Amino acid sequence: MFIDLYDLQNVPPSNINRDDTGSPKTARYGGVLRSRVSSQAWKRAMREMFPSLLDSSKLGVRTKNAVALIRDAIVARNPELVDEAEALASFVLSATGVDVKESDRAGKDKGTLATEYLIFIARREISQLADVALRWHDEGKASGKPTSAMKKDVDAVFHGVQAVDIALFGRMLADAPDLNTDASAQVAHAISVDQITPEYDYFTAVDDCASDDNAGAAMIDTVGFNSSTLYRYATLNVDSLQEQLQDARAASEGAVAFVESFIRSMPTGKQNTFANRTLPGTCVVMLRETQPVNVVDAFEDPVRADAGMPISRQAAIRLGRKLKFVQDAYGVQPVQAWNITTDEPVAELDAVSERVTLPVLKSELGEAVARSLIGRE
Repeated sequence: MFIDLYDLQNVPPSNINRDDTGSPKTARYGGVLRSRVSSQAWKRAMREMFPSLLDSSKLGVRTKNAVALIRDAIVARNPELVDEAEALASFVLSATGVDVKESDRAGKDKGTLATEYLIFIARREISQLADVALRWHDEGKASGKPTSAMKKDVDAVFHGVQAVDIALFGRMLADAPDLNTDASAQVAHAISVDQITPEYDYFTAVDDCASDDNAGAAMIDTVGFNSSTLYRYATLNVDSLQEQLQDARAASEGAVAFVESFIRSMPTGKQNTFANRTLPGTCVVMLRETQPVNVVDAFEDPVRADAGMPISRQAAIRLGRKLKFVQDAYGVQPVQAWNITTDEPVAELDAVSERVTLPVLKSELGEAVARSLIGRE
């Protein structure tokens, strides 16, 4: 079972996701320049929303400071080990094969023990690693080189029920490949349905306290921006999510949270400068039992401004038509499909999906996923 998500989102002048020069990311598609927002940027925004949608204890954290998190969990259980906790935390984490070293970052983190790279670790795993470290301490094993049996203790922690966000977006540990987790979800780079022209805002700042005879700006700079209507796509393998969470209801809740966070989230790049936070004008969600289908080719020919019809409206019509063409050509009908629009109804979308509100979508999607998964148990 797959959930396909299609969003069309109008974004005003903005710099949501910057490249190495500080300008908005772009891509060439259909022979023209498009605005682009990387999947990593949008997945980060989605993860930031998860705590408001799911129990935080079922989530993970991406960090180099796993040693400190495990240390704090150890101290919370046994305050008498405050002086030994960091060494215990480092020892139990190193048993996974992940290298730990002193941080060279500036500020309070300098000199603390940290992993060499960011690791995605569940809060449940942090808690259980603290328990393992305490047990090893009580048994006099928390020093020297971890034995194969001790490594199995640690492996068991990571091979249990996964955190929802780790199950969705996956985990890759270069030094401990046995602990890797395949992602249940895929998020495409968002690209604009229309051709864009990079623009630059030349701005100045004035010193409020400058003397009267000191005319001129105290700072001069430029910032890149563009505006566009973005086509966004993501897909979720529901069966993979259920396998990793080992619970049909949890998988249903995770699927609904994934869909809502995809629709409502927005990367925070330059938000204070542009106040560009919008919601999609059009959303289509399809529950499939065949395979995921990205219909980005609906916009290979860029949508052009029309005095009688906005670009976003033209894009919604194209999206509905392409979904219908794909269904007819390949004989694949979704199990169920919904659409949300903040404008007038789009007949082409209504022909392939039911028009609903977000609360109704969440309710009906959750019930459909749970019913299907529970029926297989």
